Amino acid sequence: MQTYIGLANWTDVGIREIKNSPQRLDSAKAIAKQFDGDILHFYMTIGEYDMVIISEFPDDAAAAKFILHLSKGGAIRTNTLKAFTEPDYRKVMSALG
Repeated sequence: MQTYIGLANWTDVGIREIKNSPQRLDSAKAIAKQFDGDILHFYMTIGEYDMVIISEFPDDAAAAKFILHLSKGGAIRTNTLKAFTEPDYRKVMSALG
């Protein structure tokens, strides 16, 4: 599984319907499973981003489908980072010679 870090902000729609946010998170978790993924951690944050979402998917295509599915609801905008675990990071570094 590949790890992804999502940095998200509520849109105007998301803020107008903020009381529905917990239900949207539950729905996002179910949608992730449809794409063979999982939301591992969710954080509401203060600062540049409203939410941080740590997730796993089998590949970039599954992650992209999940993100696009969420985005079409119009409640959030995301920036997604592909993350490397420490063991993967060490493999990359050891290949540098």
